[in-house]
Amino acid sequence: MENRRGDKIIEIEKYLKELKSFLPSDFDEYIENIEKKAACERYFEKVIEAVVDLAFIVIRENEFKSPEFDREVFEILAKEKVISERLSLNLGNAKSMRNWLAHQYNKIDDRKVFDAINNKLLYDIQKFLGAVR
Repeated sequence: MENRRGDKIIEIEKYLKELKSFLPSDFDEYIENIEKKAACERYFEKVIEAVVDLAFIVIRENEFKSPEFDREVFEILAKEKVISERLSLNLGNAKSMRNWLAHQYNKIDDRKVFDAINNKLLYDIQKFLGAVR
């Protein structure tokens, strides 16, 4: 199982590196460059999907309670003291935003997405990777 965990960590780090390579430096550039905006949204989705996969791997490896829903993986990891409650909440919110982007529930709030990527996602994913290594 350790190999699956390591492979998934490598995948997430690759996605983060690619995301950082084209992430606009400011919100105006994000809005004006439709290709970068679309790429950021897609990589947000890919990163969160891979993080959820990694959380499931950690849960299975440690024989923790199986979640009924994807979002619960972070709550379980917090309950088992793998990650903090705060990180669990942040990652759960990122999962919700990922679903919002992927399924286009309503008009996308570009400011929220840009801020989430710049101010939360990159930091929280690094914290998560450090905790599950």
